[in-house]
This record gives sequence, C-alpha cells and structure tokens, in this order.
Amino acid sequence: MEKFGFLSFGNYGAGRGSMVADAHASLHQAIDLSVRADELGVNGAYFRVHHFARQQSAPMTLLAAIAARTKHIEVGTGVIDLRYENPLYLAEEAASLDLIADQRIALGMSRGSPETVTRGYEAFGYTTSKDPRGADIAREKFDLFLAAIDGEGIAAGDPRVTGSNRPQPIRPLSPGLKSRIWWGSATRDSAEWAGRQGVNLMSSTLLTEDAGIPFADLQAEQIARFRAAWDEAGHPGTPRVSVSRSVFPLINDLDRAYFGATDADQVGVIDGYRSTFGKTYAAEPDVLIEQLRADAAVMSADTLMLTIPVALGVDFNMHVLESFATHVAPALGWNPANQRVGSRV
Repeated sequence: MEKFGFLSFGNYGAGRGSMVADAHASLHQAIDLSVRADELGVNGAYFRVHHFARQQSAPMTLLAAIAARTKHIEVGTGVIDLRYENPLYLAEEAASLDLIADQRIALGMSRGSPETVTRGYEAFGYTTSKDPRGADIAREKFDLFLAAIDGEGIAAGDPRVTGSNRPQPIRPLSPGLKSRIWWGSATRDSAEWAGRQGVNLMSSTLLTEDAGIPFADLQAEQIARFRAAWDEAGHPGTPRVSVSRSVFPLINDLDRAYFGATDADQVGVIDGYRSTFGKTYAAEPDVLIEQLRADAAVMSADTLMLTIPVALGVDFNMHVLESFATHVAPALGWNPANQRVGSRV
C-alpha cells in the first residue's frame, strides 16, 4: 500500500444524529473534507455515484470544485454507473476535469450497483439493454468512451467547416487520460476483462461471488488475475489497483463507542448473486497494522480507500483520517501526496 484516500458514499438526510441534513450540506462538506485531507497528505478523495437516491449523483461538478481548491489530492469516483451515461458527453467531461485537475483524477466506472429504482437508466433514455441488469449497454458505452478519450474520430466532419468529411474527435482531449480510468470490478472474470482493456482496477468491500475462502484472499486472487490479463494483453507500464476497506483506529472513547464492536466476513445475496462482503477493521493502531499487513489484497494493491461515516461530519472524519495517517499508514508503506516519495509524516 503506497497511497490511501477516503471513499464517501455521500449519503445525506435529516436522520437521528446526522450532521449532513441535505444535498447542500453534503456537497459543501465533501469539498471541505477534501481540502483538509489534501493538507494532511491524503492521496485521494473518491465518491460513490447513485441515482434516484440521497447520495452524489452528478460527480463531475463536485470533483471540479474539489480540484480547483486542492493541490495534491487525487479526485475520483467509485464508481460512475455507465448505464446512465452518454459516453461521448462523459468523455468530454472527463477530459475537462482532467485538465482542471492537472491530471489528478481517478475515474472509476462500471455497470454500477443495484439502484433504488427498477431499470432507472431507461428513464434516462437508455432502453436498448437485453440484460436485466444492464451490463451489456455499460460495456458498449465503455468501449465508445475509451475510443473517444483516445482521440479516435467519432463523427464525420462537415466539409464546409473542416474541409473534408474525415471523422473528428471529441474536444477537449487530455493526453494520457486512459491511464487515469479505472474499472470497478466485482468478480474475478470482470477483473480479467479490465486487464485486457488496459485500464486500472477498482475493487470494493464486496465481490459478487463466493469461493468459500476469506474475502481478502478472494480479492487478492482477483487482483492477480487482473495483472496477469494486463501482461498477457501486452499493455505497457504497470496498472494501478485500489481496494476499499472500513478501517477505524480506536484512539479515544468516542471511537470505541462508535466502532468498538468487531465483525467478520459475510456471505449473502445481492442483486441476485451470492456475494462475499469484507469485514470492518476496528482496533488499536498496533493491532490494525498487523491485521492489515495480513490482508493479502490490501498489501497487493497500491491504493487503499477508507470508507468513511459521512453522517458524522467533517471534523470526525478528519479525525479518522488523521488517526490512520499518524498511527497506521506509515507502517504499511504510505507515501503522502504532499511530500516527496519515501517520506513519512
């Protein structure tokens, strides 16, 4: 693990104890937390995307605002649901964001997770899917998106304007943008597919398969298959890999009150798939270090995303990030974003 960031689900609502009552508070607190995390040296600010829900649904505006207020932190998504997207407009937005952020983006994309409505992407006008979960249109859109950001000709030029009918690319283009695109994979097979596509891998605290082994080991196998597929496809360079975890250093009595209870991996059914859910890590820092060192997937990935309790507000979430940065991350190999490689806080 070289980098760590926070993954925000962006939930808001006036529930008991919530410090994020509405969308206004959610957006402004996300910006404030990202600015403070940037000053700390946290490597990334990543946001879940959901439609028809009290969460972040239009991430590009938020990420652009964060990028304009920060200097070092990577801004990204985990993940954009491609079923709802126009891939060419998304390509224009992604390139614009990449230029605003000076190439500090990590855009995770995928079919998306179950939504609060049935086939909501059809309400957005995307009605051609033959798959009840929409995976077919998501991958078709991803192919077109990748072609667009690579500068391929998309639409025939008007000879009266361009002098020929040669296919024109989308604008703007941001050089090297594909190296900052990630596929959110929930299975070993889709991880191999991402490796063949030549994009980075995002894997969360859920895999939609059950192999009868601990979650961390199953995810480590997923990562290994991804890297093997990358190499077999002949892509240059080294791909990036991120995993997410719920990790809470227990520093004071409030931490223990919120997160003192332990849990374990779980197996259940989500979206019709028998799935494996990763456990929450909550312990004293020295215990956490040993637990995370023993997590094969965390140590195999270059980036760890910490899922944060958004409803508890900016100050408490900064406490979580500061506790991890101070007491745990250096022992795992962390390189802060705002310092030279190899330095430690």
